[in-house]
Amino acid sequence: MIFLLALLLAAGDIGAVKSEPDLDKRSELALINADHAMDAARKTNDAGDQKGMQAAIVELTESVEVCYDALQHSRTEPHKSKYYKHAELQLKALIRRLTGFRDEVNFDVREPVEAALKKVSDIHDDVIADIMRRKK
Repeated sequence: MIFLLALLLAAGDIGAVKSEPDLDKRSELALINADHAMDAARKTNDAGDQKGMQAAIVELTESVEVCYDALQHSRTEPHKSKYYKHAELQLKALIRRLTGFRDEVNFDVREPVEAALKKVSDIHDDVIADIMRRKK
């Protein structure tokens, strides 16, 4: 089953990630999918395919949202969860990659990248806040 999910992720299918029943694994798979989407966005932009680049950015944003949603619905407390910490580190790396990518793209198509950067940054801040907050 993991092999099948890996094949679907290689094709950039967020539906395969959403079908994972284990929420912790879903968050991990979503982060992997976001990383692949970032690679795809860079490749399509280098090839001059602006629509493909924008589709990859949408996929990236949706993957990050799926990751955070899965983390929120998992039963572990955020400050005790290794998956929250891993997500925080991966999101920080993704923010750095998106920032560099934003500076590389043409000004005409920069808006979707900036919107994705803001969304990922907001989710990163929410993950950190969840980790720091203790359950009352």
